[in-house]
Amino acid sequence: MTFDSMWAAIEPIGRERRTGGYRRFAWTREDHDLREWFAQECRARGLDLTTDRMGNQWAWWGDPDAAVSAGDPGVVVGSHLDSVPDGGAFDGPLGVVSSLAAVDALRARGFQPARPIGVVNFVDEEGARFGVACAGSRVITGVLDSDRARGLRDADGVTMAEAMRTAGRDPATLGPDAETLRRLGAFVELHVEQGRGLVDLGHPVAVATDIWPHGRWRIDFPGVANHAGTTRLEDRRDAMLGFADAVRAARAAASAYGCVATIGKVTVQPNGVNAIPSHVTGWLDARGPAESGVRRTVADVTAVAAEHGATVTERSWTPTTAFDTGLVDRLAGLLGDVPRLGTGAGHDAGILAAAGVPTAMLFVRNPTGVSHSPEEFAEREDCHAGVAALARVVAELAA
Repeated sequence: MTFDSMWAAIEPIGRERRTGGYRRFAWTREDHDLREWFAQECRARGLDLTTDRMGNQWAWWGDPDAAVSAGDPGVVVGSHLDSVPDGGAFDGPLGVVSSLAAVDALRARGFQPARPIGVVNFVDEEGARFGVACAGSRVITGVLDSDRARGLRDADGVTMAEAMRTAGRDPATLGPDAETLRRLGAFVELHVEQGRGLVDLGHPVAVATDIWPHGRWRIDFPGVANHAGTTRLEDRRDAMLGFADAVRAARAAASAYGCVATIGKVTVQPNGVNAIPSHVTGWLDARGPAESGVRRTVADVTAVAAEHGATVTERSWTPTTAFDTGLVDRLAGLLGDVPRLGTGAGHDAGILAAAGVPTAMLFVRNPTGVSHSPEEFAEREDCHAGVAALARVVAELAA
């Protein structure tokens, strides 16, 4: 099956020998290699490849502009190829590879689409380098201001604009892209499940119903650097103590309000084993089934941080995103009343749905229930079941 050969081709790109995880960050060499792989696969299939104002890649079977003029825009599938630090192999790439494999499956049985079919590779979905998730879809929909996006910095102080220039892109073109969005009559994103829902239900594929509200906040704790061996405890202003209290507050608040909250990224200055921290920055990720619970969680953490003189800055926020009910019902019926699952994970599909694009998602079973980790997995047979399901969906929507 073409899925297997494509999967084998990208499997080594960005893989860390020590951990077995992946580091595929936006506008890096690894990202370049994956974008080139995608372009080559599209050319091999005779698909017309374009890039939008953010650099997202769109490959078309058929003429999307003619379809827009006729009032019947295209059907798009796809996902992303970037990763979190030491991430798993399946989060994102499974959707891109499966989409190309679904095109192959349709062509193999002689399917002729009445509507154009697109395959997309969104850039910088994880936000691992510049700190804002789904940057590729947020920019073209206008959710992320283009000037702010250009000014985002990575851990080395490199701005997104500088990184794009290094990668051969002109950051001046970055901005909302109504022309690209007009081409989307429907978008369906296939993704590995990032939990144990399908394991518990005993199904290889599910249809997503919604994405929980979620956001990210930066918390800056001030302190004073000093000698770890000569400064009395009562004379210290240790930025790490406030950070530690905030971590515990996040866990307690999330438990109280039925949410999940994580402070998984931290930077420390001066970051010496024998120096008292003068500044600590932590990033809070909070999400849950109800917006009120998430906001109360963040409020509790903010109150604790304020006791230590810290400032809390919202970096991103996405409210509850319900996928198109009619489309969800149509897909679930088409696939034989498969399970319907909500998710706490953010996706480009959620950004497009919020922008008014009729959108749905398919999940493929993950036997480990683990994601954003090298332990993330999907069985070969389940991947093939996902391709078959996606091909059926595309055939239905593009007929």
